[in-house]
Order: sequence, then structure tokens, then C-alpha cells
Amino acid sequence: MVSFRSLIALCSAAAMAVVAVPTAKHELARRHLTLTSSTTGTLNDMFYSLYMEDSSSDTTMTDYGATYSLTWGSDVVDVVAGVGWNPGSAQAITYNGTFSTTGNAYLSVYGWTTSPLVEYYIVESYGDYNPGSGSTVLGTVTSDGGTYDIYQLVRTDAPSIDGTATFNQYWSVRTSNRVGGTVTTANHFNAWAALGMDLGTFNYQILATEGYESSGSSSITISSPT
Repeated sequence: MVSFRSLIALCSAAAMAVVAVPTAKHELARRHLTLTSSTTGTLNDMFYSLYMEDSSSDTTMTDYGATYSLTWGSDVVDVVAGVGWNPGSAQAITYNGTFSTTGNAYLSVYGWTTSPLVEYYIVESYGDYNPGSGSTVLGTVTSDGGTYDIYQLVRTDAPSIDGTATFNQYWSVRTSNRVGGTVTTANHFNAWAALGMDLGTFNYQILATEGYESSGSSSITISSPT
């Protein structure tokens, strides 16, 4: 999955059309966007990203800044939506919410680095398919009350933040699903580094919902840092 930089200008124009500017400071949280196609941008000081491999009339992301909701239908090939930071960092992320799917989907801290180009996932919950299935477990990391299996995959001639490229994917997949808590990303990054899985310079980092040829919904709020 990738959200393209060239879409930022489009997102800014769309935001002007749908965001209601509050008349008082306490109404800030009422600003929101309703998104139905691939885009990135910033709302209420939080970065957001929506990627859709195929457009779908049944897929909608509503963004309130530190809170977002997503509903997606099975006619979309791949959808990834979330809010967070650009750039990301080795930070502790606290969140809560709901995540429901009847198919292949997962909730994760998701992001990219450059030099080297790496796509990474810290998976908190998944549906009927473990994204590590069929891959070799390289190690484990115990963090935030759970155990995560570590995987590394290679993506060849695949979409990325730098266009079509070949790059590594790093995965930490929690062995017991949860929706809500703190993700201490530094623990995962350090565990990966100990296995020779080095990250580069942080690009964006989001608390993401991804659905692949499935349907479902999520509603996620990031409480810290914001």
C-alpha cells in the first residue's frame, strides 16, 4: 500500500469543500472530512492517509483528526486508512476503539522509512487470516502486555512511497488480538534491529486499518501522543 505525495494538493482542495470551520475554539473537534478515494493530508494537527487499490462506493473514511472511522465493502481490493504523524518516530502510541471484520483485515501501527526503503507493520488485531502465515518467524518481542512474532518479507516491483520499487516489509504480529492499549514502537524497532532489520529515516506513521478483499468497520481514537 502507498499514499502518493501528489495527492496532497487534491486533498487540500477537498478539505476546503467539506470541512466546516468552527466559530468557537471549543468546536475544533467538530471539524471532519469524509473521504472516498485515495488521499493524504492533515486535519486538526494530525496526518491522515486513505489508500484504495480500487474505488468502491461501499468504502468511506471519516476523519476527525485524532479519531477516524472506516467502513469498507468486499468489492475493494485493498484499503488502508488511518491517522498519525508525518514524519513518524520511535514513540509510544496509546489508542482505543473498535475493529470488526469477517475476512482478511488487520489493525496496526503502519509506516514507511527511506534509506533504506522499508514498509512496516506492528499488528494489534487481525481477522480470519494471520498476515504472517506461510512466513518464517525470525524472533519474538514481548511488549505492552503481549508477545509479537517477527517476520521479514520482500516486495518486488511493488507500489511504494517512492513509486514502484523492491523493498523489505517488517512485521510484528501480536499473538493475541487486542483493540486498545499502548504500542511502544521503540521495543519493536530495537527487536528488529537486533535481527539485522534496520529502518531508515521515518516517513509517515499511522494507526491503520487495512482490509484486503474483505468487509468490515473500525473506529479508532489516538489519545497519546496528539
